[in-house]
Amino acid sequence: MTNISRRGLLKTGAAAGVLAATGLPVRAQQRGGTLRLGLAGANTSDTWDSRTHSDSYMIMAGHGAVFDTLTEVAADGELVGELAESWEASADAKTWVFKLRTGVTFHNGKPFGADDVIASLQMHTAEGAKSAAKPIVENVAEMTKTGEHEVTMVLKAGNADFPFLLSDYHLCIFPDGQIEEAIANGIGTGLYKVESFDPGVRTLLSRVDGHYKDGRAGWFDSVEIIAINDASARMNALMTGQVDAVNRVDFKTEPLMRANPMVNIFEVTGNQHYTFPMLTDLDPYSNLKVRQALKHAINRQEMVDKILQGHGKVGNDHPIGPANTYYAADLEQNSYDPDKAAALLKEAGLDGLQVDLSASDAAFAGAVDAAQLYQASAKAAGIDINVVQEPADGYWSNVWLKKAWCACYWSGRATEDWMFSTAYEAGVPWNDTQWDEKDSARFQELLLSARAELDTNVRRDQYTEMQMIMSKEGGTVVPMYANYVDAHSTKLTNSGTIGNVFQMDSSRLIERWWFA
Repeated sequence: MTNISRRGLLKTGAAAGVLAATGLPVRAQQRGGTLRLGLAGANTSDTWDSRTHSDSYMIMAGHGAVFDTLTEVAADGELVGELAESWEASADAKTWVFKLRTGVTFHNGKPFGADDVIASLQMHTAEGAKSAAKPIVENVAEMTKTGEHEVTMVLKAGNADFPFLLSDYHLCIFPDGQIEEAIANGIGTGLYKVESFDPGVRTLLSRVDGHYKDGRAGWFDSVEIIAINDASARMNALMTGQVDAVNRVDFKTEPLMRANPMVNIFEVTGNQHYTFPMLTDLDPYSNLKVRQALKHAINRQEMVDKILQGHGKVGNDHPIGPANTYYAADLEQNSYDPDKAAALLKEAGLDGLQVDLSASDAAFAGAVDAAQLYQASAKAAGIDINVVQEPADGYWSNVWLKKAWCACYWSGRATEDWMFSTAYEAGVPWNDTQWDEKDSARFQELLLSARAELDTNVRRDQYTEMQMIMSKEGGTVVPMYANYVDAHSTKLTNSGTIGNVFQMDSSRLIERWWFA
């Protein structure tokens, strides 16, 4: 076995986009106070079942406060242990031994150990389970308790990124034998325990005493998380002092916020991207020429300028972002070319095209406006896009994965395989284009090969080819990469380094920040 320290394992480009973004002097950590957050991304159907978490509110409340995962991507992009203290890998990256923390307890007093890890991971492959992390756990052929605080996992195929994958926010650790109770009441090993939970409305948390992260994280005595899905109401709540921080800054009100001396905007460049996925198993999206026509019917720079107000960059119809190690910046760009789009439609045997595009600002801030810009730019190609404005509540359960073409966003992932296997591997739950082996045989072949490849140069070539295939043949339009732009009261401060895996300091602001 190869001993791999928890710091420095599999250094990736995730750190490249981390910025000391606040511009404020870093002050010493001090404990105290109640943090009030106003967050978008809440739904009345929210639960503590981390398998179902898909938007910012529950991601932040879940793995960012109440629960822990085995590993964590630190603010500087390095992988560190959370419930796992260390890990070792075999030379072929198939066998992994995780040594777990001792002296950890769940919020109900149950001691944490190897059984909890095994039971929690098995949740994702249980019959009928719907989890976006299922592909991660399905690659584990054997999970064995090799000590009260040690688990050995043998993979079906080698995966050099495996410890990174175990930081996935779906893979929270629950108490073995009490999982239903833990889901009902929010019982984890995190820094904060649940005092009350009103789905889609409000969550109250209190700091756990004697936690294993004492002195390193968890500086607030209590946390109130308020669901504010409406962008203008959310910005107003911060500017009037009703909350201490908000996610997803509304660019329309950004100038007002920057003029407010009590508000600070913080921005990092990560791998977040806004998309328009189409179900390729349905007509007309099953036709490659139609998909290509739609990719040339969108004015990407206009979207970056008008929707992101410059807070991002043009995308190229694949999900690997500028903070990834193997981002292929030199690929031929799918450009706005209505004549080419019209010609592609003719090659598909069509004189024009009429399609519905479902959108809601629940998908991303400005999604409806973005869909309308798309509608306007596509007209020159003979494409009539009917924008269907969907309700925000229930968008992810009623529209995404169900409507033939819709607006969506992805936070991106710290590694290429993690992103590809979450959303584009054939048969995975969150494959929101249903792009499978018959349409993407070479892509699926490369996915498995690159995952186990340990030669960096070979891996780079494989991931570059995968990005090219997706850009030219895939079923999703990725017009833009969006920076994470959030805002906070000047009463709050942080270490000066802000994580870029997800919004709000990789969704761990609750753990990492404090009152100045």
